[in-house]
Amino acid sequence: MRVVIIGSTGQLGTDLTKALSGAHDVTGLSHQSIEVSDYNSCLILKQHRPDVVVNTAAFHKTDQCEEEPMKAFSVNALGARNVAAVCREIGALNIYVSTDYVFDGSKNRPYTENDVPAPVNTYGVSKLAGEFFTRQNTRHYVVRVASLFGAAGSSGKGGNFVETMITRAVKKEPINVVDDIWMSPTYTKDAASTIGNMILAKLPYGVYHAANKGYCTWFEFAEEILKLASLEASLKPTKTSQSPGKANRPRFSGLKSTKLQKYGLPTRGWKEALLDYLLEKGHLKQEHG
Repeated sequence: MRVVIIGSTGQLGTDLTKALSGAHDVTGLSHQSIEVSDYNSCLILKQHRPDVVVNTAAFHKTDQCEEEPMKAFSVNALGARNVAAVCREIGALNIYVSTDYVFDGSKNRPYTENDVPAPVNTYGVSKLAGEFFTRQNTRHYVVRVASLFGAAGSSGKGGNFVETMITRAVKKEPINVVDDIWMSPTYTKDAASTIGNMILAKLPYGVYHAANKGYCTWFEFAEEILKLASLEASLKPTKTSQSPGKANRPRFSGLKSTKLQKYGLPTRGWKEALLDYLLEKGHLKQEHG
């Protein structure tokens, strides 16, 4: 099949390009090639005549979204609408990458695909709007991921949480990490593989959670990173109230997929995924059994 990946140079887009290239004819479109918030720019999709379009484009700096809500909605919502409209015209399967931030965090246990979204910040609202626009095209997958880490690093944020922890530990800097926000760390290589398997398996259209299995606090995530990388650091837990951002954040946004399990595509645990990431990046001093 012909697959177009929007945002192909990003953290997830890079791994999607690698994961899908073996089985499909893949074209990557970077931000320089397509501006999703401009419908006319999205018409470039027609030139490639894709069977599948994966839209990873996002304005995801959560605090900045509070300051620039118009930008957040133009990329995350209007952009999704434009891509969905072109996909509907050409009959392409439209895959929209969404987020755990569509939930409010009050459930206190992992959210499944059946839970009702109720975002508590501008980023989450804009992504939920993008989900609704994507669903205007019957042939769609909305794929929710969370707390991404991948070899390419985040273009919008620079690096990722794993790299930040390792860099600070190596520099012997004190590290304070919140221990009152729970989430599901997601290795982009695994999320990309899941999306590739969904396409090949021709799963029913709809919403899917593709985060790695399990959940932890950011502090627990940092502890595991340093432990696996055999690094000692002055790591201390802190509370969200001690360093509040402009955006509210869901206290518990762990994700669980009941649907992928049902269709024989279960996700693996985040600790196993983290170990593979550290191996991929060459951070491990010795082989782990």
